[in-house]
Amino acid sequence: MQTLRFQVVGEAFKKKPLVVETPSERPSEYYGCKVFNREKMYKYLPLDVYNAMVDVIDNGARLDRKVADAVAAGMKQWAVENGVTHYTHWFQPLTEGTAEKHDSFVEHDGKGGMVEEFSGKLLVQQEPDASSFPSGGIRSTFEARGYSAWDPTSPVFIIDDTLCIPTVFISYSGESLDYKAPLLRALHAVNVAATEVCHYFDPEVKKVTSNLGWEQEYFLVDEGLYAARPDLLLTGRTLMGHDSAKNQQMDDHYFGSIPERVAAFMRELEIEALQLGIPCKTRHNEVAPNQFELAPIFEETNLAVDHNMLIMSVMKRVARKHGFRVLLHEKPFAGINGSGKHNNWSLSTDNGILLHAPGKTPEQNLRFATFIVETLMGVYKHNGLLKASIMSATNAHRLGANEAPPAIISSFLGKQLTEMLDHIEKADKNDALAMGGKQGMKMDIPEIPELLIDNTDRNRTSPFAFTGNRFEFRAVGSEANCASAMITLNSAVAEALVDFKKRVDQKIEEYSKLPEYSEGTGHTAKFHAIIDVLREDIKTCKPIRFDGNGYSDEWVVEAEKRGLDVEKSCPKIFERYLDESSIKMFESLGVMTRKELEARNEVKWETYTKKIQIEARLLGDLSMNHIIPVATSYQSALLKNVENMTAIFSAEKAQQLSARNIKLIEEIAERTSAIEKMVEDLVNARKKANKIEDEHQKAIAYHDEVEPKFDEIRYQIDKLELIVDDSLWPLPKYRELLFIR
Repeated sequence: MQTLRFQVVGEAFKKKPLVVETPSERPSEYYGCKVFNREKMYKYLPLDVYNAMVDVIDNGARLDRKVADAVAAGMKQWAVENGVTHYTHWFQPLTEGTAEKHDSFVEHDGKGGMVEEFSGKLLVQQEPDASSFPSGGIRSTFEARGYSAWDPTSPVFIIDDTLCIPTVFISYSGESLDYKAPLLRALHAVNVAATEVCHYFDPEVKKVTSNLGWEQEYFLVDEGLYAARPDLLLTGRTLMGHDSAKNQQMDDHYFGSIPERVAAFMRELEIEALQLGIPCKTRHNEVAPNQFELAPIFEETNLAVDHNMLIMSVMKRVARKHGFRVLLHEKPFAGINGSGKHNNWSLSTDNGILLHAPGKTPEQNLRFATFIVETLMGVYKHNGLLKASIMSATNAHRLGANEAPPAIISSFLGKQLTEMLDHIEKADKNDALAMGGKQGMKMDIPEIPELLIDNTDRNRTSPFAFTGNRFEFRAVGSEANCASAMITLNSAVAEALVDFKKRVDQKIEEYSKLPEYSEGTGHTAKFHAIIDVLREDIKTCKPIRFDGNGYSDEWVVEAEKRGLDVEKSCPKIFERYLDESSIKMFESLGVMTRKELEARNEVKWETYTKKIQIEARLLGDLSMNHIIPVATSYQSALLKNVENMTAIFSAEKAQQLSARNIKLIEEIAERTSAIEKMVEDLVNARKKANKIEDEHQKAIAYHDEVEPKFDEIRYQIDKLELIVDDSLWPLPKYRELLFIR
C-alpha cells in the first residue's frame, strides 16, 4: 500500500495540463449549439407548430399530440444532422442524481431493413421501470410500471450521441417520484399567487417568474490520490486524516491565481456548458485549497435546476480527462471550508420588474416592501421545513462550520431595509416610503473613481440573506438537487401571498364603506389595507430577522426563545415535512399530497441510514485492515530497534537511547487497543440499529448511537498518523490531497 501511495503522489507532480481545443468562434456564436432551443425550433418546425410550442412554453397551453408528432420530426432531423443515434428521457429521481435509459432511433422498415424513427408518442411519454428507484413505499418491486413525461419548458439537448429529453417521473398511480414534478407545481403556485398580488400595483402583469442563480462550489483532487483513498472513493469524504500544517489559514487561495491544470479543466468545462446552453459566467478559487466555484447568469428556476444537475454530471466527466476527480460532498476534508451551492432567488414579472428590488416611487416601494415582507412571512412560518429541505447526512457536516451558515434559518436584511420595515411598522399611514438604491462612496485617492455601494452589506453567517434585489439561500449543499429547496421556498412564499391577498381584500371591502376613503378624498382603501396587513406581518415575522453573528452560542439561545427551529439531528429535522402546517401548505397549493410527503420522508430516512451505514462499515475496514496493521508493523520495527540497542549498549545507556522509541511503542499499543475496542463498539451499535424495522427510528439510532463513534475512532487514527513512519502510512495525507501540482 505504501508503494502505491508514493507512486500516485509522485505521478501527481508529473501531471501536465491537457491541451483544450478552443472553438474558433466566439462563445456567443456556439452558445446553445447542442440545444433544441427557439432558434432551432423556428428552423426545423413548421410555423404553426413553432407558434403552438411557444404558447405551451410561455403560457402553459396544453400540448396537442399532433403538435408533438411534428416537434418530434423536427427534433429528429436536427439530432441526426448532429450525429445523434439514440434518445433518452432524462429525469431526476429521489436519488439526488439523474437517470436515463437510451433507446436508438432505429425500427424495422417491414422490408428486412431498418429506418430511423422518432414519433411524438416516444417524445412525450416513456415507461421506465419504477420499482428500482426510491419511492418510500409508493411502488413495490412487483409494481414496476412508472411514467416519464416530457417537460417542454426545459429544452432538449445533446450529450455525445444521445438526444436528452427533460422529463417528470411519476408512478403508475400518479404520485411524483422525482423532483421536477413538484417543482413545476410550486412554480405554478407562486406565479398565480404573486401575479394576483402584483395586480394591486400593476393590472397589466400577466405572469411572475421565479428566478434562480446557483453558485456551485466543488473540490478537485488528483485522480491517482483519489483512487488510493477508499473513503473518498466510496463516501465522497475523508473519514480520517490529520490537518495539513498549511491549509487555508493564510487566506491565499481565495480568488488567487487559478492553477494551470485547473484552468485547462475550467476552459473545457465552460465550452461544453455553453454549448449546452448553460450560461456560465464566473469561475474562481474558493477559500479552501483545491476548492473552486462555478456560477451562471440567472435563469428561470426550473431551467436553472436542470442546468445545475447537468453541469454536475458534465464536470465529473471533464475532470477525469484532466486527471482530476470532482468532489461535490459538502465536507470532504475536516477542518477547512466545506462546499455549498448558494441559491440566489428572486421573482420577476413578464414586463421586467424585479419584485425584490426597490423602486423610485412610494407605490413601487410599497410593492417592494410587500414582496419582501411576504417572503419573510413564508420563511418564518416554515423555517423548520426550509431547514429540512436543505438537510442531508452530508450537508450536516458543513452547516455551522468554517463560514457555512448555521442550521438555524434566519434572514439578514441589512440596515436600510430594516429601517424601512421599522418605518412602515411605526410611522403614520400617509408617510411616503423611501428605499435607496446604490449610493456613492468617495475615496481619498484621486485615481479611484466613486464606488457604488449596495443598500445592504453581506452576512456570511446568514442562511437566507437579502442581497440588494434578491435573497441568497446560502444553506443549500453542494451535491444537493436545488429543486428540494426551491420547492419549499416557492411554496412557502406562495402560501404567504395567498393569505396576504385574502386579508387585504377583506380590509379593502371594510374600508370602502367608510366615508374617509370615498372617491376624491385622496385616501385609497387599497393603499391603507395593504399598509395595515403589512404592519401585522412585519410584527409577526420579526423573529426571523437577525443581522448578527449566526455562529455565536448566544444566537442559539435567542433563536430558541424566538420560536425558531434549532434541532440539529438530521433525521428529526426531516420530521418537519410531516407537520400538519407543511402538509396543509403543499396540499392546498397542489404541490404534493400527504401520501407523497410521507413517501419522500421514508426515502430521506432510508438514505440517511444507508450513508451512515456505508461510512461505518468502511471506517471499520480501514481501521482494522489498513491502519492497525501498519501501526503494529512500525511498532515491531521500534521493538527491534530497542532490542538491538540493548545488545550493543549497557542497560543504562540502552534505556537512555531507547526512551523515545519505548514511549512510541506504548502510545501505539494504547491507541491501537483503543481503536479495536471502538470499532467493536461501532459494529455492535450498527448491528443493534439494523434490527429496527421503522425507518424513522432506525435513522435516529444511526444518528444518535452510530455516527458519534466516528470522531472517537478518527481522533486515535489521526494521532497515529503523526507518529507512524511516513513511508509506511497507507493513505495519501491532507498535505498531498489538498495541493494541486
